[in-house]
Amino acid sequence: MNYHYIISIVQIVLSIILMGAILLQQRGSGLSTAFGGDSNVYRTKRGIEKGLMWTTTIATALFMVIGVLNFFIK
Repeated sequence: MNYHYIISIVQIVLSIILMGAILLQQRGSGLSTAFGGDSNVYRTKRGIEKGLMWTTTIATALFMVIGVLNFFIK
């Protein structure tokens, strides 16, 4: 089996999952809060929002590991 091909497919799938998780996160919680957007600075993430945060974190970590692995296998 060609490991480079399998790693490339896994990296593509992870990138699609990562894009979806980032795009589904709540809007308006970024830099706009510094200029008077939302006054809820400290709040906990619950439900789907918490799941999306963990999905984004895990997908990012796996994407980086697969990228480094892909570099060393070549």
